[in-house]
Amino acid sequence: MRTGLVAMAFTLFLTAPAFASDNGEGVAGETDDKIVTFVSLGVIGFFIVLVIVASALQGALEKRKEQRKAAELRKRVGW
Repeated sequence: MRTGLVAMAFTLFLTAPAFASDNGEGVAGETDDKIVTFVSLGVIGFFIVLVIVASALQGALEKRKEQRKAAELRKRVGW
């Protein structure tokens, strides 16, 4: 595990100058405040949607588990 971390850090240190060339301009061009704001809002929106979807999924799975437990209990009791 330690070797993998060292290899990853070494790779990042070697490739950083290549990504920083062209005066720090990224693939999408020059970034200004508007782009940074929209990307940040997109990240926030993604995590909001992720929490909502994960909560809905967990609720559905809990309901299914409770139904399975109730069916097993009815089998055991004889109803």
